[in-house]
Amino acid sequence: MKFRIVFLFTTISSFLFSQNKELDTLKQDSIPQHSVKRAVIYSSILPGAGQVYNYLNIEKGVKGKNNVFWKVPLIYAGVGAAGYFLVQNEFTQLSLKQEYNYRKENNGEISNQKYVYYDSLTLLSEHSRYLTKRDLSILVFGAAYLVQIIDAGIEAHFVKFDISDDLTFQIRPKLLNQKTVGIGLCFNFR
Repeated sequence: MKFRIVFLFTTISSFLFSQNKELDTLKQDSIPQHSVKRAVIYSSILPGAGQVYNYLNIEKGVKGKNNVFWKVPLIYAGVGAAGYFLVQNEFTQLSLKQEYNYRKENNGEISNQKYVYYDSLTLLSEHSRYLTKRDLSILVFGAAYLVQIIDAGIEAHFVKFDISDDLTFQIRPKLLNQKTVGIGLCFNFR
């Protein structure tokens, strides 16, 4: 008799507490998912666009995730400065090369008064130095561009990540008695 009651109870309770899979899939589909791929693509096309995309998908009012716009001016400052030095070093090395070639073809005559005090050997060494600076500027420009793309991708992973004070594990300083200091572990469950 007891076996029949237990069997009947488990059978009925499993029907009562079973979930409708169609409703669960509809609920999951209705939640907009944040795309890491989209953030990376946006940031690849336009520097800083991935960071703005991530910001627009952050839940508003969550502590610690409010202001991420400070990254966009830093991105443009880094990429812009690297681009500026790239252009300046390219034009300077081209100017030095043109001056050297002009002097070589015209028996030492000077075409650009900026290089009056330079001899041919100095022009060649300065040309080589500005070529090196240009190459380093290319590397810095590429690194700044790549770092902002990586930042957008990493930040996109943490858009829906909970960083509130209701975390499950916290470490806090603890005063055990008047002379003993310790560490307290605090577990919070929502």
